[in-house]
Amino acid sequence: MRTYSRRLGRLALLSFLTLSICGSLASDRPPPRGTPVPTTDWSHDVLYFVVLDRFADGDPGNNRDVDIQAKGTFHGGDLVGLTRQLDELAELGITAVWITPVVKNIDHYVDGVGFPDWGYHGYWADDFYRIDDRFGTEAELKKLVDEAHRRGIKVVLDVVYNHCGYGAAYLKKDHANDWLRTGRRESPCGDDDLTSCLSGLPDFKTEKAEVADYLMKAHLGLAKRVGLDGFRLDTVKHVDHPFWREHRARCDRELGENFFLLGEVWGGDYKVLDDWFEHDEMDGGFDFSFVGSALAFVQGRGRTIAFSRYLMKRHRVRPGYQLAHYLSSHDVPGALFQLGGDKARFKLLVALQLTSVGLPTIYYGEEVGRLGGDWPDNRSDMPWGSRDIKPGKGVARDEDMRRFYRELIRLRREHPVLAVGGYQELHTAGDLLVFARTPAEGDATSQGPVVVAVNRGKVPAPAVVAKPESWTKPAARGLLSGAPVEVADGKLHFAVPPLGARVIAGRD
Repeated sequence: MRTYSRRLGRLALLSFLTLSICGSLASDRPPPRGTPVPTTDWSHDVLYFVVLDRFADGDPGNNRDVDIQAKGTFHGGDLVGLTRQLDELAELGITAVWITPVVKNIDHYVDGVGFPDWGYHGYWADDFYRIDDRFGTEAELKKLVDEAHRRGIKVVLDVVYNHCGYGAAYLKKDHANDWLRTGRRESPCGDDDLTSCLSGLPDFKTEKAEVADYLMKAHLGLAKRVGLDGFRLDTVKHVDHPFWREHRARCDRELGENFFLLGEVWGGDYKVLDDWFEHDEMDGGFDFSFVGSALAFVQGRGRTIAFSRYLMKRHRVRPGYQLAHYLSSHDVPGALFQLGGDKARFKLLVALQLTSVGLPTIYYGEEVGRLGGDWPDNRSDMPWGSRDIKPGKGVARDEDMRRFYRELIRLRREHPVLAVGGYQELHTAGDLLVFARTPAEGDATSQGPVVVAVNRGKVPAPAVVAKPESWTKPAARGLLSGAPVEVADGKLHFAVPPLGARVIAGRD
């Protein structure tokens, strides 16, 4: 089992490795100059989540069962399409991309939700040892990984161990009742997380060695062949801890100790996820608490100090492990939708997300104002505006929002303390929150503390806060805007506009 000290040593060694790279790429353009090659350190990464079918259609020849006008059908997005748009992500500053499962899914739709619902999302497997030809081929997946790596982007593949699809071919196997809980009398579903049939899906008996081995060989084998950097683990709490410990051990042996495991434990936060971190079953988990707390704050619900204390508590995550915090996902209504399209307040969410500890996870299209909505509208097509890219050709996009994301991602990468530093309260009264992200003691690589201020109010908020002691020069600079910052009598004096954010550093 890996120890924290081994992890920490590896992170310290690789955290700031960078390399300029160039060469001929799929798009016939070189990667952006100065981008870092992928490293094993995930603490500084920004993750971009793509529902593959809804992103970009690069090969119309594999468009089987496609109807872009219907909500529950395939829309044609594929591996070739994503590969061709990697520069879009690299220019945004993305360093890791997570894609939905690519295994062969069931060849029929499901009734019961008011419209034909297909496995376009990839979570209804029919054969774990085949790539779904509607997404592409294994060679195209490897091409995606290779081209992503040339741009300094890691690739994480979503994998499912808990279940297969409705009516999947596995139900017709001779050993179906030995391997699966299906709800039939000879293979009943249970009442707890481990034995229930989630949403009525056939549930693998992953506690059986032969079932676990079959599933692990499928996923780990593909990862090794194409060079993946990690897995996003679906429905983690519906599979038992012994399985995940064996899975971790096999990943270490077969894929290397740097292979990243990011788990979806529904309702997870730093406390809940520690049950899996304690025995090193995964490297990170999704923080389901962040978006609700941040939404409440920017909408004026609750006291500012309460939200500040929440942000502080997130730093209690076990050292060496990651909380992945998101604003929207394929399973919940989009944050911009929940804000009624209020982009000013949404930008406050973005500022908080990208200045908070953890692995910020951007859901495709958020950065260009994709509204999302309730399911299935939260899985709408990637907006491409006037660009000739289907299925989202002609769907309006907000380039100003994208510039805002890009600037904050740049600041996070230029000031690593925003990703891994400590948290210090500076002001928590009224509608104004001001905090500092502070370097760890003895951290010689940091450029020093960074001050973040967020004003959820509708009037300007003046601030007078203590200047971080390590700022030796009597001056400061605004990183997110050119607005002045005065330093006098050991304090910072500045104003935050209505529904605005400031990021401030000491002047070199």
